[in-house]
Amino acid sequence: MRKRLGFAAAAAAAAVVALLALLLAPVPAVARTDQRAPVGVPALTVPALTRWTPESGAYVYRPGARLIADGPAERRVADTLAGDLRAAGHGRVPVVRGGARTGDIVVDVSPSRTPLGAEGYELHVGTTLSITGATEAGAFYGTRTLLQLLAQGDRIPAGRTVDVPRYKERGVGVCACYIHISLPWLENLVREMAYNKLNQLLVELKVKSDAHPEANTWGYYTKDEIRQLVALGDRYHVEIIPEINSPGHIDPWIENRPDLQLTDSDGDKQPSRLDITQRAAFDYYTSLMDEYAQVFTAKSWHMGADEYMLGSDFAKYPQILNYAREKYGPDATPQDAFADFVNRVHDHAASKGVRLRVWNDGLTGANTVPVKTDTTVEHWLNVAVKPSALIAQGYSVMNSAYSLYLIRGGFHSDTESLYDQSWDPRGFEGEKLASSRGVTGAKISLWPDNGRGETENEVAVRLWPALRHVAEATWGDPHPDATYAEFVARGTAVGHAPGWRDLTRVALADGTYTFGRSFTASVQRTPDGYVTLRSAAGCLAISGGKLTLNVPLQPGVEATWDTCDAASTLQRWEPEPEPEPVAGGYRLVNAITRMALTVTDEGRIVQYPADQRTPAVWHLS
Repeated sequence: MRKRLGFAAAAAAAAVVALLALLLAPVPAVARTDQRAPVGVPALTVPALTRWTPESGAYVYRPGARLIADGPAERRVADTLAGDLRAAGHGRVPVVRGGARTGDIVVDVSPSRTPLGAEGYELHVGTTLSITGATEAGAFYGTRTLLQLLAQGDRIPAGRTVDVPRYKERGVGVCACYIHISLPWLENLVREMAYNKLNQLLVELKVKSDAHPEANTWGYYTKDEIRQLVALGDRYHVEIIPEINSPGHIDPWIENRPDLQLTDSDGDKQPSRLDITQRAAFDYYTSLMDEYAQVFTAKSWHMGADEYMLGSDFAKYPQILNYAREKYGPDATPQDAFADFVNRVHDHAASKGVRLRVWNDGLTGANTVPVKTDTTVEHWLNVAVKPSALIAQGYSVMNSAYSLYLIRGGFHSDTESLYDQSWDPRGFEGEKLASSRGVTGAKISLWPDNGRGETENEVAVRLWPALRHVAEATWGDPHPDATYAEFVARGTAVGHAPGWRDLTRVALADGTYTFGRSFTASVQRTPDGYVTLRSAAGCLAISGGKLTLNVPLQPGVEATWDTCDAASTLQRWEPEPEPEPVAGGYRLVNAITRMALTVTDEGRIVQYPADQRTPAVWHLS
C-alpha cells in the first residue's frame, strides 16, 4: 500500500532513547510559554484554547468537589471524568444530581446550544466550574480540557471559553494488518487520542474469522479483544473504523484461497490481488464485512482500494477488460471494473447503514464509471485527479498526506517542519487548497513496512509529537506558539492521558535466572522497555521461518540462540507476569512477532499465538 514502497532507515537508536527519556519523564508544572494565546488563558492545552474571556477570581479543585450531572448523557460524561480524575491522582469524586456548590464541577448537555455544534463546548470557570455541550461528545471534550488544566495545578483562573473544532474528522490510522500490535498499546493510543480531542482511529487489521478459518494466519485479533477496544473507543468518543484492504493488498486474507486470487496472462496466481471479476470474490469480501459488523460499531467502512496494480498493470489481466466491456460496453476500461467493485462494496455497506472510505490513488480519471460520490476519499498520493477536482465532483476528502506518515523502520513525518510551515488540512500532496470546503479533516498514518525496524515502544516515542500536532491542526490554530520548542513544551505540560500505561516498565529485574528446566540466561533491560536473554550460546531470538515484512510471523517457529546484536529487535522480549490468582511466573512474548513462547512435548521452545497454544510459564530461580 502507501507503505509498501522502499524507505530510508529509521533514525539512530540513541536519538530514540533520548526522546523516550524526555517523553516518559515525570511531567512538571510549567509556566505558560505560548506567546500568541489570548490574554488570561489559564494554562497550556492541546489543542490550544483560541478564545478566552478572563473574569475575576479562580476555581480551586479541592477534596470534597463533586460532579453534578442531572441527565443520563451528563451522567455518562461525568462517570468517565470521575474515573479519569481518580486515575490522574485527583482522588475519588462523587457524581450527584442537584444544585452546585463552591468547588463543584457541573456537566451539562443542552441541545439548544446549537452554535456549539456536534463537538464544541463552553467552559466557564468561577467558584464552580461548568462544562456545557450541545451533545454528549461536546461535553466530553470539555472534560478533556479540564483534565489538562488540572495536570498543571489545582487553581484555574476564572474565565470563559467557547471551543469548537474546525474539522469533523481528526484521526490516526494504524496498519496492524500484518504485524500484530498489542492491545495495551492500542488502548494507550485511544486514551491519548481522546485526551487531545482526536475522534477517529482507522485500523487495518484482521479479526479472527469463524466463517473463514482458512484466513486465520497470524496477525489477527480475537473478537473479544476487538469488543474490548471498541468499548473503550465508545466511552472515549473515538470512533474505531475497520479496514480490510481490497482488492489489492488482500494477501493476509486470501493467501490460502488461490481460487480467489487474480491470475495473470502467464497463468500465475497473485496472492495480493483479489479477482474482481468473480462473484465468489465479492461474496467472500462482503461476508468478512458482515463478520466485522459483529464487533465494530462504526458507521464507516474502509475498503482501502489502493495500489491494486502495484508492480504490474491491467494489461497482464485481460479478463478484467473483458469483464468491464461485457458490463459497461465497448468503450469501458479496466479501471471501470475496479470502480464497479468499489461501488458494489459501497452498496453493501450502505445497505447496513455504513459509509464507505477509499484511498485516492485508484481514482485516476482512467475510468468511465464513476465511484459513487458519497464515498469519502482519503487523499495520500499526488495523482492526476487533484483534491480540488474530487471536491468539485462531490466527494468528501480527508487529508492523509504522505508527509503525515510514520513508517516502522523507515520514513517519519517531520513534525517540526510541518509546524513551522503552519501546515493545516488544506495542504495536500501536490496541492494547497484556498478553502477548507469539502475537506473533512486529516490523520496521521502508521505503517509496518519494515516490521522489525522498530518495537511498539519505539513507535510510540515517534508518535506522540505527531499526534499532538495533527490534533492541534485539525481542531484549532495550527501554529499557537511562536516556536516548535514551545509547542513541544505545551505537550509536555499536559502530559499523557489519565489511564495511560507506561509500557516501557519491565516486570523483571536485571539478573541471571534459571527458567524452569529450560535454560539459564542473563536478563538485561533494553532502553525501549523490553529485555534480552543472554546465555553462553548467544541471545534468544526468533529468526527462522517465512518472513512477512521482514518478520518471522509463522506460528511454531523455534526460538534459537543467535549471535547477540543490540540492534536486533527480534532478540527483545516482554516478560509478562503470570496472571492472578496464580502468580510468581513469567511468560515471554517476542517484542516484534507478539507471539508467546511455549514448550513442546519434545522440549523445543517455539512461538505461538496465546489462543492457539497455552504460553509457557517459567518460575525463575
